Amino acid sequence: MDITIKPLSPELAKDYFDFFEQRAFTDESPYRCYCQVYQMTKEQLQAASEDVIGLDPGQIARKVAEQQIQDGALRGYLAYANGMSVGWCNANDRANYPEEPAFDMPFHAPAANREKAVICFEIAPEYRRMGIASALLDRVINDAKTEGFKAVVGFPVARSERFEWDYPGPLQMYEKAGFIKTSPTKMDEIVVMRKELG
Repeated sequence: MDITIKPLSPELAKDYFDFFEQRAFTDESPYRCYCQVYQMTKEQLQAASEDVIGLDPGQIARKVAEQQIQDGALRGYLAYANGMSVGWCNANDRANYPEEPAFDMPFHAPAANREKAVICFEIAPEYRRMGIASALLDRVINDAKTEGFKAVVGFPVARSERFEWDYPGPLQMYEKAGFIKTSPTKMDEIVVMRKELG
């Protein structure tokens, strides 16, 4: 299978929404999002809900994601198979995530750290277990090196068994890519994984 990976840009917004609305959640996944919330503060999340009264949560999330893509706040990579978007990875400079995010997640770090964060993967169900998430992670690492980042950091959840909707990506995928644990591993808790690029 020939996989092409492209950085998200406003020109690819149509492919992004096509993926999330046509293929991303066709397996009864509990998640129904556009990966927009990680770039939001609590205040922005509250304001988005108030500004669009009458829309359902999915429509609100889409409008926020549309604006984030146009502004360059939502960044990451789309994976394509035969010209169709089949996968996504949210990856961005850690300094671009809010210091006080909508949810208490440790994504932000000062710009001086020069760290890129890998937050989320979503792969169309019929394309899972084909190495697409690993290919996305490899692209993040390679681009981060080219862009002068010092490290790439991921936030998987430690589990004893595979979890179908493990959106941060499995711990083993990071280990295979050369990441090391930088925080204690505890069952059902976030593990900070880091790969030095120097």
